Amino acid sequence: MAKRPHMDLYAVGDHAEFAKTVTDFDVYGFAGIVGDFYGVHVNEEYAKKTRFERRIAQGALSVGFLATVMGYMAAKAPNPGAVSYRYDITFTAPVYMGDTVTARLVLERKDEERNTCVFAASVTNQDGKVVAQGQTYLKVL
Repeated sequence: MAKRPHMDLYAVGDHAEFAKTVTDFDVYGFAGIVGDFYGVHVNEEYAKKTRFERRIAQGALSVGFLATVMGYMAAKAPNPGAVSYRYDITFTAPVYMGDTVTARLVLERKDEERNTCVFAASVTNQDGKVVAQGQTYLKVL
């Protein structure tokens, strides 16, 4: 595949982030959209009996925050643009109601042959604790 001209808009070290305080509304809204009503997310009494001792946000919500940042990165490329297509994420700590999380991407490497940008991905809470980390992939069209 030939290198796309818009690959030159991305440089190793490019980064972006998105921060948000996680609320009950976020957890219940997300549950309603994707159907994840597992007790540890929506039932305080159930959650008290888990190792978390209280309700936690869905892990996929953190991935959603990373997807927001991927959207920022995709928007750098003019039409026909770029799309995210892969998320390799590990959840390392819980996100509780009221936590303020920051999703951050840093461009680690570019695969010019495949027109792909590979980002180091992390989500941290207000204390700097990593709650999710891994890599995301952006395809430049």
